[in-house]
Parts: sequence; C-alpha cells; structure tokens
Amino acid sequence: MDTKTFKRSLQHSEHYHRKGFGHQAEVATQLQSEYESKLIQQLRENNYTLTRGNITILLAEAFGFCWGVERAVAMAYETRKHFPTERIWITNEIIHNPSVNQRMLEMEVGFIPVTAGKKDFSVVESGDVVILPAFGASVEEMQILHDKGCKIVDTTCPWVSKVWNTVEKHKKHEYTSIIHGKYKHEETIATSSFAGKYLIVLNLQEAEYVTNYILNGGNREEFLAKFSKACSPGFEPEQDLERVGIANQTTMLKSETEQIGKLFERTMMQKYSPANLNEHFQSFNTICDATQERQDAMLELVEKQLDLMIVIGGFNSSNTTQLQQIAVERKIPSYHIDSVARILSENRIEHRVLNGNLEITENWLPDGEIVIGLTSGASTPDKVVEDVIEKIFEVKTTAAVV
Repeated sequence: MDTKTFKRSLQHSEHYHRKGFGHQAEVATQLQSEYESKLIQQLRENNYTLTRGNITILLAEAFGFCWGVERAVAMAYETRKHFPTERIWITNEIIHNPSVNQRMLEMEVGFIPVTAGKKDFSVVESGDVVILPAFGASVEEMQILHDKGCKIVDTTCPWVSKVWNTVEKHKKHEYTSIIHGKYKHEETIATSSFAGKYLIVLNLQEAEYVTNYILNGGNREEFLAKFSKACSPGFEPEQDLERVGIANQTTMLKSETEQIGKLFERTMMQKYSPANLNEHFQSFNTICDATQERQDAMLELVEKQLDLMIVIGGFNSSNTTQLQQIAVERKIPSYHIDSVARILSENRIEHRVLNGNLEITENWLPDGEIVIGLTSGASTPDKVVEDVIEKIFEVKTTAAVV
C-alpha cells in the first residue's frame, strides 16, 4: 500500500475529522473541573514546593498532561458532545491513564475488544464514530475503518505524526527505519505500519547487537530469531542494514535515543567511510518536546536531597516508566503508582517496578522529617497528583498520632 497517498486521501474524506467540533469552550470548563487542581497550581506558584508538618513535597517543574494528551482528551469529549446519540468507539486507550479511560466508559465510548491478542473490528458498523487515540493507529486499522464507512476522529499527537513522516522519508529513499521503541506499544505498531523495511530496537544493548552485525556479520538465524517480532516481513539483515534511518517512539528516554543514533552514525561511517555516510545513514530529530521537558525536569529533581521519589502514571505508560528509570539509576527509593489507591497505608505501598511486576513495599514512608520528590507522566491529570499528595499527608499524620 502507498501509505502516504492513502493517508492524504483519508484526510480529505468528509468522514475524517482532525480538529474540534466547535465545543472547545464548553469542554475546557468540563476538563478544568474534572482534571485540574488548585493545590497543584499553588505548588507551581510556590516554586514547586509544599511543606506541611514534617513533610516537604518537591514537584518536578515539568510534569503531567502535555499539550498532545490534553488535545486528545478534549477532542474525545468534543466528539461525545457533537455526536450525542451515535455509537462511539476508540481503537485503544485514549491515553495511558486509568481515570481518564474510565471517564471514556462513563461517557459511553466503547473500546474495540481484543480477542486472542487481536482487535475485533466486527463490532463497528457503518456510520459509527471511531476515535483514534493520541498514540495513533496503524494504517491497516485506518483502512478497515475507512472501508466500513465510519466517521473517524483522529486525535493522534502531532509529534507522533512527525515520526510517521520521517519513516515515510526513509521508505521513499529505500532506507531501513531503525525504530527505538517497544514493539508491542501502540505508537510503535502504528509507526512501523508507515515504514517500508524496519527494525525495532528496545535499548542501546540491542542497538549494539545490530551494529556489531553490520560491522562483523553474524548468525542470520540468531538475528532473525532475536528480532522475530520486531522487524518487517521478509527482513534480510545483510542487505536491509546497508542503508538505515533513525526514528523513535516519542516516549522513550531521550538520552538513549540520541546514543542509538550516534552509534549507528559511527557504525555506518566506519563501514562505508565518512565521505559516503549520507548514502547509508539518515537522522531527523523526532524526540517529543514534552517528553524531553519532563525528563530534563526529573534529572534536575533527582539532584536534590530526596528521601524518596513518587512517580505517578499509568502502568502501561512508557514515558512514565522512563521517568522512573531515572530515579532507579540514581538509587533513590522510588515508587511508580497509577493512582492514590496504591497507597495502602503509611506502612504499605503497591507499585510497579521496572520489569513490569507489581510489588508491595513495607515501611515505605520514613519516620521524622522527610523530603519527597514527585513527578507524573504526560498522561496524568493534576487532580490525580493532588489526590496522591493529600494521601501522603494523611497517612503520615495518622502514623505520627498512633
């Protein structure tokens, strides 16, 4: 499929919507009442610091809802107002936040069911409204919805669309897209659907495996087995790694994406000479501003004297996981939670560790005066952050009284 032509054709369809429906003011008031927080605004105005009793909260200076997420949620709310009686579906979670996705259900926005790991679009009928989430949707999914005669509301973040444009450029000039991301993540699935030849690398270690193969060769069968779920059909490492371009899942760790890009640049320079580099390597800046800002703010925060760190965000939120990783690498006691309900008591907290498992930690809140660093992922409303802060003060006070 000529994905670029298809996307252009889709965007000119009368059934395709990428802007709001004129309900912005009404929706803004609703979003403010449901997701914003006076307490968080006070923290911003007080140099991102709040002290009560013997607890000091230090909030990262960039955190929570980014522009792309806020836009996607607002468009979903507008869609419900504009189509009050139509059946509305969404191809995936609108964003990676449980409270926001619960609101979608309460607004009677249905999620496309998944059967045996595959989305079942048979529930969607002609004339239904289907929302594409902030992460985007694959070309194949868009084609299915277009063919069914659905009204499509596309809330894809423009930064994600920018990455799609990049892999389109790779494809046009016959470069293989090296995508830094998680092959199971909705965004990376969508991005790879716009690519020609592609290979998805999770981290610097996998990138080093690939670049070593480029320079020294290796076991083809081992290579294909290692990336069996993370490469384009019919991938041939010997020929498909001769010309490569760099792309990324926008929520990955900025520093690692940059390292991977430089590693491939050095590798292609070494193999083909500096004079021929442009014939074998392409790189465009596709790192999301919001992701970068939150990571930079986290890097500043962890340099302060912290007793522990709280990272708030959906457990399937990649950008939140990257924030957690920064704290873990600096050996700061850190707890990734998705809601206030994870704070079980002053002695127990349920949280996600980097390997994806949920754990309960005992005696997580130290006695005496403490300084707590706090941040939240780009899909986390301020109201959720407020609830966590208030709960910390509550359980700490209760512990002191007891």
